This record gives sequence, C-alpha cells and structure tokens, in this order.
Amino acid sequence: MKDAEVLDLLEASLRIPSPSGEERVLAEFLAGFLPRWGFECAIDPVGNLIAAMGEGPDEGVLLGHIDTVPGDLPVYREHGILHGRGSVDAKASFVTFLAAIARAAPSLAGGRLVAIGCVEEEAASSRGAHAAKLRPPPRFCIVGEPSGWDAITLGYKGFLMMELRGEIGRAHGAHAAESATEIAAEAWQRIQGHARERNQGREKLFDRLMLRLVGGRGGADRDGIDRARFEFQWRLPPDIGSAELEAEIRPLLEDLDLRVRFQGAIEAWQGPRTTGLHRNLLAAIRAEGGAARCLLKTGTADLNIVAPHWGCPALAYGPGDASLDHAPDERIACDEVLRATRILTRALPGIMADCR
Repeated sequence: MKDAEVLDLLEASLRIPSPSGEERVLAEFLAGFLPRWGFECAIDPVGNLIAAMGEGPDEGVLLGHIDTVPGDLPVYREHGILHGRGSVDAKASFVTFLAAIARAAPSLAGGRLVAIGCVEEEAASSRGAHAAKLRPPPRFCIVGEPSGWDAITLGYKGFLMMELRGEIGRAHGAHAAESATEIAAEAWQRIQGHARERNQGREKLFDRLMLRLVGGRGGADRDGIDRARFEFQWRLPPDIGSAELEAEIRPLLEDLDLRVRFQGAIEAWQGPRTTGLHRNLLAAIRAEGGAARCLLKTGTADLNIVAPHWGCPALAYGPGDASLDHAPDERIACDEVLRATRILTRALPGIMADCR
C-alpha cells in the first residue's frame, strides 16, 4: 500500500473513539478494512483484534493496543502533524505494525506474522494482554509503544497500587485524638521514608523505587464517622517484586488504625539487547539514518505481561514522543510514522529468519 493509505488508516482509527472498555467499534472497523491489505482477521472473546498474514509453524507477534485514555481530542492534519487522542499512545504503533506486515509478507520465506490489537491496556485489568498471552509462545514479540522511530525499549518498571482506609469515631477538634486523615498522613511519611531508604545508592531512575500519591480524601461524614481514603502508586525496579514490597510495607503500618490493600501488581521486566530480534531492528534503524538507541522506561506496558510468560525475544517499539502520552495536545509527525513503517518492513524478514 502507499504511504498515503497508511496515514489515512491511522487518521480513520483516531476518528473512532476507543477508551478502555469501548474498543469494539474500532476493532470491527479494522477487521472489516484489513482484508483488503491481505489480512485474515478475527476478534477474540475479550475483544482483541487478531490480524494475521502468512503460513507456516513459525509465528511472530506484533502486539499493540487499540484503547486510549479518556478524552476526546479534535482529529486533524496540519503541516505534516497528525493530531488526536491515541496518535502517540498507541494507535500509530499498531497501524505501523499492520502496514509493515503487509509490506514485508512477500519477502518472508514461510512463517506467519500476527498483529494483536489488545483492549484495556490503559486500564488496571490489562485484559487484552492477559488473554493474548495464552496463545502459544511466538518466536518473537514486538510490543507497540512510543519509543521514537530511532530507538527501542528493552524494559519497563513494575507497578503496584496501594490503598489506605481509616475509619474512627468523630472527635471534637479541640481533643487530642488523631483524625483518620492524620493517621493516613503518618502512614504516608513512613512509606516515603522506606522508599528513600530503599533508593540509597540507586542513581539511575530505572533502578529506583518510585512512589506517588494519586488520590486522597478525608473528613467526617454525616453519620459522624471520620473517614480517610488514600491511593498510592508504586513503580518497581526489576530487583524489587510486588510481594516483597508488600511484605516490607505492612509491618511499617501495623500499629496504625488503617486497612491496607495492595492490588494490580505487574512485575518489572527487562530483556537483553543481543537477540536476532534486537540486532535486526537496530540495524534497520541505522539503515534509515537513526541513532539506534536502547531505552529503559519508568512506566509499565503490555510487554511486562506477555514477555515473561512467552519467554521469547521481546522489546517495545513504535513512533512518537512518549512525553505526549495522554497529553491534551497529543500528536505525531506523519514522517515519523512512515519512517517506523519502513524500518519494520526492512527488519521483519531478517527477524523471522534469525528467530526460528
């Protein structure tokens, strides 16, 4: 297909809102469109789009996500820039996958390439990736996330949500009794101190334990009960697992009148840079004139879910500036989309050959 068709498909995808849990319309649109590019398409029981091309027992997977965070943004092209929700995170990556597979397929000596458009990546459930990982392990996996056209991502940090709830009988403000909010604030000070202690000697951000307060509320209700509820988000380095962190935090808070809950655990994952997948993709980036950088990211992605389960060579790659993820001015350069498409088209035959 021509470059203009690639950009047209991306723009059409942006015009179909698909916040997490509402991806069905976009999946059906793509399943109806992609056969004209030569794909066999299906939608799996959780709503993932499965688009495949080629024959043979050797299968490579290019896994993206078709959901976005909430928020309607105007979709338009101006001066070579395509604006719209999901342009960076991460519909551009997925459309790049589809175009590259269609272009590279005639050069493959057997084998099958499968693009999976996952649902609910932006939700805590990660429902699409958990369903996709039950497929037989492929020879390699590329996950679609913005790394910039000239870089690949080797790994992401882990993730853990923590909730504190306090509930006590309301006391007069002149009394010495602590409020539920004050008790929760004491917990916040303790876990902050634990994070600082854990991070001693850790200079790189990817290696640090990161803690963020993402929501909170406290005060007395009409029933006379003083309540507090606070939510924290942990980002975990590869050497600190979610169960280990929970085991460290609970004793710090056991003397406080709080209920502590941990949920949504995803472990950190980092792969090598020496496989045939990595070598071929980095070589293709250099051939396009790129620096071929390798990144480690402090966020979390579907790569964390599928890569350790499949145990195959894996990385994340996709066009776009990751600082624009979820931004109110999310946008991507059309030239970057086309560069990434050319790079993947060049790399896929060698990746398939080397990963068999």
